[in-house]
Parts: sequence; structure tokens; C-alpha cells
Amino acid sequence: MGTRSFHSHDGENHPSPNFNQYVRTQGAVTDQLSRRQVRVYQLYSRTSGKHVQIQGKRVTATAEDGNMYARLFVETDTFGSRVRIRGAESGRYLCMNRKGKLIGKPSGRSRDCIFTEIVLENNYTAFQNAKYEGWYVAFTRKGRPIKASRTRENQREVHFIKRLHTGPPPFPNTDQSKHFEFIRFPSTRRAKRNRKSRTSS
Repeated sequence: MGTRSFHSHDGENHPSPNFNQYVRTQGAVTDQLSRRQVRVYQLYSRTSGKHVQIQGKRVTATAEDGNMYARLFVETDTFGSRVRIRGAESGRYLCMNRKGKLIGKPSGRSRDCIFTEIVLENNYTAFQNAKYEGWYVAFTRKGRPIKASRTRENQREVHFIKRLHTGPPPFPNTDQSKHFEFIRFPSTRRAKRNRKSRTSS
């Protein structure tokens, strides 16, 4: 009898959480807690057949595979799929001004420099601006930016493929040592071996 009353009481007090709503609200908040992930890749434009590059203020999709300006640092901004895109060479962020024009800015803090990555059914990726909803990163066949107010998610112009950057490694070969910390591996392996020998003896 006691257990029955406990169950009904429990059910009344704890409605099941709406998970989608949780993801939506968490996705809209800039994540200060988890470590920012930075990925390095190129964005291949479906229409121009070339890669997005940020050169100063100019943003185009005319770079050949492996071009140093096509190397992009993509920083995750939230728990969801929001990112900031920075040109590795120029150091400038991909942003959108209020007219819907793509520009490179020195700082990527404002919301017009944050994009939501949308993976489409055809496996292409679209980038919707966080400040101007419904406005996407898009390029013409000649690789010129398209005014974002004219874009829709299903247009070819907003479709991109993420590709690994195959160009030459950055010259002072410094930033690779940070990603791969080889030093830790031998010590963990040794610890395991000791443990094994202890159990077998």
C-alpha cells in the first residue's frame, strides 16, 4: 500500500521533461562551460565548385583545394550546432551584415558572426545566421556571395561540403604539437602492463 501512494505522488510532482525544448533553449545559449572545440576544414561550395575563403573583408567561394585562405577554423559556440568560422590565414571571422552581405570581421563575438550548422537530407551542410533567422551563407556560380535575404535552405547556393584541408602544413609547425600529446601514451601502457603482471603472479 505504501508503495502505491509513493508512485502516484511521484508521478504528479515530476512531469516528463520536454527534451526538444531543452535542446532548443540550451542551443541558443552561448556555452561557457564546455571546452570549445575547434575543427579545421574547408567549405566546398556546391554552386561554384570551389572553396570558401576569407581575405580581409572579402569573402568568396573561389579558392582551389588546399589554398591557404580556404583553411578555416570552425569554433563551436554552444552545446548545439552553432559555430564561428574564422579564416586561418586572415584571422577574420565570417559574418553577415544587416543587408545580408557576407563580410570578414576581426572579432567574431557578435551574433551576426555565429551560424547554425544544418545538415541536410542530401548530406550537404547549410549555415544559417544566428542573428538573422532564415538567412544563409550562399554563393553564385562565380563564387560571389549572394544577398542572404534571397536565400532558402533548399537552394543549391546554400549547400556546402566540409572537406579536410590538404594544403601544406602551416610553416612553423607549432600548432600540431598541441593536438597530439604523444607523451601520455607510454605511461598509461606501462601502468597496464604492471597491472597485468601483478595479477598473473
